[in-house]
Amino acid sequence: MQRTVRITALVASALLVLGVGTARAAGNPAAGKEKSQTCAACHGPLGKTSQQPNYPILAGQHESYLYHALKGYKSGTRQNAVMNGMVSQLSDQDLQDLAAWFASQEHLYTVPLDRDAAAE
Repeated sequence: MQRTVRITALVASALLVLGVGTARAAGNPAAGKEKSQTCAACHGPLGKTSQQPNYPILAGQHESYLYHALKGYKSGTRQNAVMNGMVSQLSDQDLQDLAAWFASQEHLYTVPLDRDAAAE
């Protein structure tokens, strides 16, 4: 019994040291809004419009998806010449804040194909 307690304590300590037991700090949408001014040039001020059809709409995407995409651009594991350069100088907190801001925006919905049914 005593050995089991020691092993459990040892495993718990190792997980804490490795960071497995700690949660990533959440992004701050208000801070993300302030940091998103450069993003607005291509994605629109709320992430809902884009100047080019190949620029994705960011509004309403999952925060974790946006964060991991931004992190991938920063590390180079996700390749896009424009985005790699845009995020290269941002901190991890900046990425989290931007992800929180765009995730907090309302989703865009497409117009239903059957407009008569939608009017009912």
